[in-house]
Amino acid sequence: MLDRMLIAVAKHARSIPEPLLRGLFSCAADVCWLFGIGGVRQLERNLRHVLGAGQTITEQAEIKQSATVHAPRRRLRRLSRRGMRSYFAYFSEAMTVGARSEDQLRARVRGDGPGLRSLAAYVHDSTGSAPLAIGHQGNWDYAGFWAHQDLAPVTTVAEKLNNQELLDTFVSIRELLGITVVLTGQKGLTAQLEKALEKPNVVVPLLADRDLSRHGEFVSAFGSTIRVARGPATLALDTELPLYVANVFRERLHGGRRRQAKSRYGYVCRIEGPLDIDRYRSLPREQAIRAISQAWVDVWSAQIAQRPEDWHMLQPIFLEDLDLARLADVPQDIVAAMARDNANANNRRR
Repeated sequence: MLDRMLIAVAKHARSIPEPLLRGLFSCAADVCWLFGIGGVRQLERNLRHVLGAGQTITEQAEIKQSATVHAPRRRLRRLSRRGMRSYFAYFSEAMTVGARSEDQLRARVRGDGPGLRSLAAYVHDSTGSAPLAIGHQGNWDYAGFWAHQDLAPVTTVAEKLNNQELLDTFVSIRELLGITVVLTGQKGLTAQLEKALEKPNVVVPLLADRDLSRHGEFVSAFGSTIRVARGPATLALDTELPLYVANVFRERLHGGRRRQAKSRYGYVCRIEGPLDIDRYRSLPREQAIRAISQAWVDVWSAQIAQRPEDWHMLQPIFLEDLDLARLADVPQDIVAAMARDNANANNRRR
């Protein structure tokens, strides 16, 4: 149902008034939120980790073991509603890119952050290329458009979907924004990305905050453990290129920018880095990849904690929500840590 709706919106983007579309998607978000459908409950479980990350170690351990609301329920519900509205806003905007002018898109997204000047100097003013670690936040397609316009040509990876028509729609949208798309499921995917980075003036942003494949990397985040994609760390280690981290958030627009965008909201793409990869090169390869993955997650998660409503993670991501029996290669130290947490939680209940 949702797939067909998204495809229809993309096909008829120019004939649908944008305020009407925003309103419809906002209502759909509220309906899902109110009735707890479309991943809302899982979103709230994920957000509970983010909200609880500032609590004590004991409180964090308790959060891991149950769905008990340690963050105030009202605050969590308000946050999840904003999260669903942000998530649906992404789809309404992404599906209608073809109806937006370049000036509108430019006004809707901007770069910022302590690493922006360094990245721009490296990939725009010089001849360098660089990978970026990015999460499912804000509007990553708009961020790709901004990077292509203001930094360098963009090559990225898109998940291969079962619905071929929907996949073709997403790929065409990203190509319209100037993004080169490589699909998952191909042999030699990492080699293709490395080849792209061999060229001058290329950025390779990778959505990396969730990976349930056999090759995902376990890292600490928000007082728990998540499994992220190895791509950013692997590319940085093997190509010896600098690794940057990007967070994308919604922001309210004002004045001339709002009039040019023809929208009340836009996005800021916050860039941090480059991370110090050299400090990990003396480690064995697997340890280095894990350490680099942890380094970028530390930077990325700190920004998520500042604006959690724009983190569109409606799938299980924390280890407590995953069936370890169905996951391969879970490190023994993580299994042991979870066993200790379970034992401690059981002792506290007695």
